[in-house]
Amino acid sequence: MSRPSGTRGASPGSTKPDGVITRGTTGINRLRRSDRWLMHRAAVADTLHSAADPLVVDLGYGARPHTTFELASRLRTVRRDIRVVGLEIDPARVVEARDGVSFARGGFELAGLNPVLIRAFNVLRQYPEDAVAGAWAKLQSGLAPGGLLVDGTCDELGRRCAWVLLDADRPLSLTLAWDPFDVERPSDIAERLPKALIHRNVPGEPVYELLQSADRAWATAAPHAPFGPRVRWRAAAQLLRQQGVPLEVPRRRLRDCVLTVPWSLVAPAI
Repeated sequence: MSRPSGTRGASPGSTKPDGVITRGTTGINRLRRSDRWLMHRAAVADTLHSAADPLVVDLGYGARPHTTFELASRLRTVRRDIRVVGLEIDPARVVEARDGVSFARGGFELAGLNPVLIRAFNVLRQYPEDAVAGAWAKLQSGLAPGGLLVDGTCDELGRRCAWVLLDADRPLSLTLAWDPFDVERPSDIAERLPKALIHRNVPGEPVYELLQSADRAWATAAPHAPFGPRVRWRAAAQLLRQQGVPLEVPRRRLRDCVLTVPWSLVAPAI
């Protein structure tokens, strides 16, 4: 994909979309892990509740809009009157509105919209690494005041996921989430790191060191394996915290294995 460029328009579809068409692979329930995280994220709930216009954009939903409808359904448990707009750069993928969800042609310029939350999953994965900063800046500039951006990547079935949460100024956190029964060790998630980090999983880079630390803690927690991978991961995560790794403590018991850390811990080395 090309680097972001162009100007924002006044209404959906009124300007040339910023970006290029990508593969558009998608699937039912593929983004369930990130959706569940968003539903229970205090910062996301506060953002949605405080918004005068709770507009959410699902950017680059792909060949079929399954995950856009799923996002709308799940976020309506947080605020019932949210508006969800799916944007696709390929006009052939734009479908008719239904179930309170609308669709339009658009790219990084957001078709002139100012959402309070943007989800862009498996979009930047197909871009060069040096396009990430410009894409982030373009999307951040389109956020409504107090808005948030989620840039993520997952495998075809949504069993292995990773995403970055950003506000209008900077990246805030990195989250890794995986099916407890699909992953042998935490570093297996490296293949699904967001584009900003996927080429940084090498010695000397902070994200590499985090994954190696997670693997060591996972190995140390092996005595918990008979109780299942969820129990083992909770023990491993506690070990990491005891070692000084600032893992976020979940507010509820999770069906997924989840690792969330401040972006400052994994920001690429210069």
